[in-house]
Amino acid sequence: MTTSSNLLHNTYLTTKLAAFYANCGQMPQAHLLFDSVLFKNSFLWNFMIRGYACNGFGLDSIVMYRQMVSLGLKGDNFTYPFVLKACGDLLAVEIGRRVHGEAVVSGFASNLYVGNALLTICSKFGEMGYAYKVFDKMPVRDLTSWNTMVSGYVRNGDPREALAVFGRMGRFGVRAYGTSLLGVVSGCGELISALQFGMSVHAYVVRKGFGANVIVGTALIDMYSKCGSLSCSRRFFDEMPRKNLVSWSAMISGYGAHGRGEEAISCYHELMANKFTPDEGLLTSVLTACSHAGLVNEGKDMFNRMTREYRVKPTVANYSCLVDLLGRAGRLDEAYELIKTMDVEPSSDIWAALLSACRLHRNVKLAEISAQKIFEMNPKGVGSYICLSNIYAAEKRWDDVERVRAVVRKKGLKKPPGCTFVELDKMVHRFLVGDKSHPQTEDIYAKLRDLNLRLREVGYKPDTTSVLYDVEEEVKEKMLWDHSERLEIAFALINTSPGTTIRITKNLRVCVDCHTVTKMISKFTAREIIMRDNYRFHHFRDGICSCGDYW
Repeated sequence: MTTSSNLLHNTYLTTKLAAFYANCGQMPQAHLLFDSVLFKNSFLWNFMIRGYACNGFGLDSIVMYRQMVSLGLKGDNFTYPFVLKACGDLLAVEIGRRVHGEAVVSGFASNLYVGNALLTICSKFGEMGYAYKVFDKMPVRDLTSWNTMVSGYVRNGDPREALAVFGRMGRFGVRAYGTSLLGVVSGCGELISALQFGMSVHAYVVRKGFGANVIVGTALIDMYSKCGSLSCSRRFFDEMPRKNLVSWSAMISGYGAHGRGEEAISCYHELMANKFTPDEGLLTSVLTACSHAGLVNEGKDMFNRMTREYRVKPTVANYSCLVDLLGRAGRLDEAYELIKTMDVEPSSDIWAALLSACRLHRNVKLAEISAQKIFEMNPKGVGSYICLSNIYAAEKRWDDVERVRAVVRKKGLKKPPGCTFVELDKMVHRFLVGDKSHPQTEDIYAKLRDLNLRLREVGYKPDTTSVLYDVEEEVKEKMLWDHSERLEIAFALINTSPGTTIRITKNLRVCVDCHTVTKMISKFTAREIIMRDNYRFHHFRDGICSCGDYW
């Protein structure tokens, strides 16, 4: 039998017991034993560093590593992955870089586990360019390496690169499993134009036996919806052998994003008939669907049911949906009163919903109140400054426009450039406003001129109200004509056969004039054009848009 006195003098047993406690997450006990060991080896240091890193004590892990190094001990392939994990959890960018540099100097630059840990923290830091350099130089990669790159690109808003990495996986003979598939399906969903690629991924999922997996299945429902194919989304939803609340929520969200509020509510009633109890997330999906379709009474009724029938306390997200619903319907005063009396502290998103509604209904007074609240809560968010500037410009208050723009310049804020994506033969093409970098630029602009002539013939008159600059009317018309979605449509018309559906993604809200132009083009070209802007879907067909001009 080993007594506590004997244990303290037995370095081997003390080390093993300290490592055991660390492995079990019992860090206070582990540290007590760690302190009692006079001659600590790298095995013990590594277990303590790992224990702290894996149990949510990232700072302690880094401190422990620094103590180890200060005593002249060097890290190894069991040290660096966990120190880097701690840096990633704390979003400690500069410390992470230094630790990686130390790993390289110590000869672990090519170690698989060190490399994977570095890819993870680069992903968390949003430094995917650096992550790719590390990934490309790794002599050995495993499935974790590939998964981290795919999910990292998706998380950091670059689905095109996520799809490219997934394509490389196949060429390198790496078989994708659950995490990779979820990442690439999510990537496809971020680009409406990636439907063809998404269908290929779906076929791969079925071939590899993941078709019945409820998590992958739910991701596919979401992907098809976000790629503009709600019929495929519904068909797959109906074929799923098992559904959970997230599956139902994905389907309802899909209906909402496409402006089909009635179908969203019908799907909700279907869920209730299947004996599911809605949670906060699903009810948020229903409220959002009501907002997109302008179903004010139905949305208010659903909001009231949350507490009355389902005992769900409304969250900030729920209130934001209701403010958006009321504001878009023109009930600005009611939305403002709701914000002042709600049970939760209004977030910047709630004020942003009201600000957006003020832009839509040209209410300058409430816009200024909303914008000021957002400036206080999120001073680095450029969107609210742009929105307020646009509201002033619509009222021709050019001095106020310049005042807001001066603040933006002083703060160093940047507006993201408008861009649009389209997929052709499983390749995604991107266009910026006035883009002339594409190899087919001459043909694209020739097609634009042809479309302009045809539009004039059928009575098109430019709506320059969305050009928010104090310039001549003729200049405003020219500024409208090379918007990225028009370039994208011209490109698609050139490169696809008659009758082919055109699917495009835009990163900003489509302007009024482009919306009108796209409706007219859909009629005289006999094409369906499906556009997803940053707010919702628009299905243009035979001169009509599915949104009913409510967006």
